[in-house]
Order: sequence, then C-alpha cells, then structure tokens
Amino acid sequence: MTTAKQEIMDTRQLYSGLIRLHILHHAAREGIFGLGMIEELARHGYKLSPGTLYPVLHGLEQNGLLRSEEHNLAGKIRRVYRATPAGQRVLKAAKEQVRELFGELFEVEPLIELPRTRTRVVALQAANYRKRRAGNATL
Repeated sequence: MTTAKQEIMDTRQLYSGLIRLHILHHAAREGIFGLGMIEELARHGYKLSPGTLYPVLHGLEQNGLLRSEEHNLAGKIRRVYRATPAGQRVLKAAKEQVRELFGELFEVEPLIELPRTRTRVVALQAANYRKRRAGNATL
C-alpha cells in the first residue's frame, strides 16, 4: 500500500469514532435517515457513501444505541433512526470524555505578552476550563 493510501486509511480510522458520535448526537435530537446524514456529514467535509454509512447505522442499532422504524416521508419509505435511552447515556458520557480529551488537545500555554487576540482568548478559556475541571475533581 502506498503512503498516500495508508494516510487516507489512518485518517478514516481516526475520524470514524467522531462520525459515530455525530450520528448519535443527531439521532438523540431527532429522527435521522441515511441520505440526510450523508448530506449532514458532507457539510462538515466528510464524504461517506451509502455503503459506508449504512453499516455504521446498522452497527449502532445492533449495539442498542439506535433503533429504527420505517416511515413514509413524502411518498418514500425511509428507515428513520433515533437514539435509544442507552444511546443517549452513551452520548452524554462521550461528550464529557471528548470535552476532556479535546480540552487537552487544544490546550494552549498562556501567552502573557500577547494582546487580547483570538489566540489569547482561547488560551484563557483553556486555562479557566482546566481550573474548573480541577475544582470539580475535588468534590
């Protein structure tokens, strides 16, 4: 396998969990269907084919995180997926974990000498977030 192909595979593996969480997020808010999620993910730069998305939806359903029903929408039969109570609990826990991990991933060392630029605001927000997390850990 060439380096470019390997890089694409590595990228897909990295993003696959994020895509699953994004699907679960939307399914917790409202009913979703395959084509609608393909379009939604494309808005965020993820180009998934039905052959990629539907196995993800089926896997989430088999794991008890989604449930589906057939609905007649504008004369078309669509399988509509919604998050189950277990899916909603998993999503809630995942949000906390993602917040923690991404807080560290985007952590910026305080830049005291910089004026109040966007970078400085983000650094201050990250520092405040770390302080709040540290305070909550002692409760």
